[in-house]
Amino acid sequence: MERERVERRERPERMERPEQRGRRKRNKTTRGGMDYSLLVVVIFLLGFGLVMLYSSSYYSASLKFNDPTWYLKKQIFATALGIIAMIFVTFIDYNVYKKLTWIIYGGSVLSIFMVLTPLGIEANGARRWVDLKVVSIQPAEIAKIGVIITMAAILSYNVRKIKGLMGIICVYMVTLIPTAIIFFVTDNFSSAIIVAAIGAIMLIVACKNNKGFIALIITLLGLAVVALLAFGGFRATRIMVWLNPEQYSSEGGFQVLQGLYAIGSGGLFGKGLGQSVQKLGFVPEAQNDMIFTIVCEELGLFGGIAVLLLFAFLIWRFMVVANNAPDLFGSLIVVGVMAHIAVQVILNVAVVTNTVPNTGVTLPFISYGGTSVVFLLMEMGLVLSVARRSVRGREV
Repeated sequence: MERERVERRERPERMERPEQRGRRKRNKTTRGGMDYSLLVVVIFLLGFGLVMLYSSSYYSASLKFNDPTWYLKKQIFATALGIIAMIFVTFIDYNVYKKLTWIIYGGSVLSIFMVLTPLGIEANGARRWVDLKVVSIQPAEIAKIGVIITMAAILSYNVRKIKGLMGIICVYMVTLIPTAIIFFVTDNFSSAIIVAAIGAIMLIVACKNNKGFIALIITLLGLAVVALLAFGGFRATRIMVWLNPEQYSSEGGFQVLQGLYAIGSGGLFGKGLGQSVQKLGFVPEAQNDMIFTIVCEELGLFGGIAVLLLFAFLIWRFMVVANNAPDLFGSLIVVGVMAHIAVQVILNVAVVTNTVPNTGVTLPFISYGGTSVVFLLMEMGLVLSVARRSVRGREV
């Protein structure tokens, strides 16, 4: 017996095979669940947006519709639809969309042409909306989701096959087609910029050899500015307004100046919720593109920075979900949504602070716009769907 115990102590432990060690490590991996941090921030932004929407719109709604809650009620209805859509999308496996890529892409592109049909609605000299009787939608918002899903699918299949600048440009054509259609059919320059930016950012993130593509984008942006100044018509005027809003106060600079007055008059902590003066007919469409100026006037620099920090936290959660996604397709979907939110927030704040020329971009979740909030919440559903199937605590 004593001899057996000695032999047992001296016997070396059985060596684990590499695949067994890998299996043991994988067993420690846990499946992702609902990203409650992201969900809470989205819900908070929605609630804050409804409060600021009512504060910024009740005066104009009373004058136009004799109902101070007109904009608020429309936005609450759209938000409710969006939340239902978000819940529905969250609990669907996002890989389903990979199989339906070209149907989604084709449908999103063809939907833009609906503005040319009798269903199209003309407002402010442009046909950008479609009246479906129950609701009206802006097809450009559908195109954004279509581009995100399509680019994610194409890149997940072919990212290793994309070689050089020409390969990247060929893939980017998937984004340029709806971009061009949005611009020429609906005359919606801001939405065209956002769609183009979404595809570009997804390509830059997915492809390693992208320096030539980045250089090409910078060159094209410079040429576009020159072309707008030379042949841009009213868009050239917007650039002149941006450079000198005081001189062009009667030709588009009025909105910019009033927005800057609102931001400046708010000071550090603002005049108080509901106490804005600039929303009383001074800032045009205060509930839309310029709502951030009312936030700064009523809640001050502190409130404005707090809103931007919330968006920064949201983008950080996107990065976390993308890094933990179980596959490249899911990761790129989240990157596309992150690009959409980030570009739109940056453009909106840059416009209202006169950092870039006025392009008419709404602030996500806060500005008035039913179509925008519904499709943004659907995008949040896509991100949450990826998060629910993501891999946490992965050991490499």
